[in-house]
Amino acid sequence: MKVLIVGGGKPVYFLCKAFIAKGYDVTVINRDHAECVAMARTMKITVVHGDGTDSTILDEAGAHSSDAILSVTPNDQDNLVACQLGRVRYGVPRVVALVEDPDNEAVFRKLGVEVISMTRNIASMIEQRTALDDIINLIPAGEGKVNITEVKLKDDSPVIGNPLHEVSLPAGSLIAVVLRGDEAIIPRGDTVLRAGDSTILITLPENHGPVLRAVTGEEN
Repeated sequence: MKVLIVGGGKPVYFLCKAFIAKGYDVTVINRDHAECVAMARTMKITVVHGDGTDSTILDEAGAHSSDAILSVTPNDQDNLVACQLGRVRYGVPRVVALVEDPDNEAVFRKLGVEVISMTRNIASMIEQRTALDDIINLIPAGEGKVNITEVKLKDDSPVIGNPLHEVSLPAGSLIAVVLRGDEAIIPRGDTVLRAGDSTILITLPENHGPVLRAVTGEEN
């Protein structure tokens, strides 16, 4: 798979490492010349110095043969332009942009650009952590269409001591994994939940609150 990344800094460095580990062919466009030199010396990637919103630079970076473009600069407008050029001019099958301002997400999606919103993700995690003490993690997936939540079960949780087939959860939800000590359990209907277990819940946005209340027993 050929991946073209537009941007720089540590996030791009770690993205490159992750993609290289998967065996991907990685090219980076970066405006910072010194950073380009450093990346080219330390990683087996192609580095192009320049502006990722410039079609000449995208040509040089091989956008026409890329399977995906990921634009992660700090500027939403630059990310949109790079992805739009990739999608419309070069026919790249998948274009993904980092979006700082959540208000821009709808525009990006309307133009066929997949969105990663760190602001929305972090805000959601902070909101959930402050709302319920036993919620220790939450990750929206599928562009926000699915929530993945880790909930630690307290002694007074209504699901404690019950086999899973007797636990009533709202439709469209699932206890996907039970973490018990160092063990990860893929639960079956006869799995009995214990106090101290951490459950990985899959929910939809519309039933997320009711599922949490059913598992924790808390009203709000």
